Amino acid sequence: MGYICYTVINDRVMETAAPKFIEVYTESNPNPGSLKFVANVDLLPPGDSLDFPNPASALNSPLVTDLFKFNFVHRVFIASNFITITKSPDVEWFDVKHMLKDYIKAYLEEERPIFRDFKPSSTDENDSELVLKIKSLLDEYVRPAVEMDGGAISFHSYKEDTGTVTVNLQGSCSGCPSSTITLKNGIENLLKRMVPEVKEVIAEGV
Repeated sequence: MGYICYTVINDRVMETAAPKFIEVYTESNPNPGSLKFVANVDLLPPGDSLDFPNPASALNSPLVTDLFKFNFVHRVFIASNFITITKSPDVEWFDVKHMLKDYIKAYLEEERPIFRDFKPSSTDENDSELVLKIKSLLDEYVRPAVEMDGGAISFHSYKEDTGTVTVNLQGSCSGCPSSTITLKNGIENLLKRMVPEVKEVIAEGV
């Protein structure tokens, strides 16, 4: 619900719902091709995120479908309270970021649907104790830092015979020049230190 305001109509005071005040601001991240648009409302439950690499993937989200109508928008990623947009290289953020920020702000203030149907992510009950520990470390130590940069990380798989952990990198991390360095120098070193069974960390599709 928005705030309550009062309007005088035909000498009668009518109580009406005022538009919800939405604040949207931008944050840069290590990927120069993407920008983080942060809102003062929750867009998804904490820990959940959705990546939309193209318009065809956005059929379940009216908001993302609209964002792809801007011909310079190449990818959209939504997490708890922010949207990361990746642009085409032939435009500058200075020329388009205010347009996108105003559009997102107006969309949220009108309380239009972000998703047609959304199912929160669930934990696999068959996870081993070691996999649960890896997921916990990613959620506690890695996810907050990655989200601050406009991206997300999630566990994909663990191969016991090689000690290889595979993760999914989304949002600003997709195509970011520094993501491989972060993966090896940060995430891999952390998991190796905390979980001796882990020998290597790789990103799916990289």
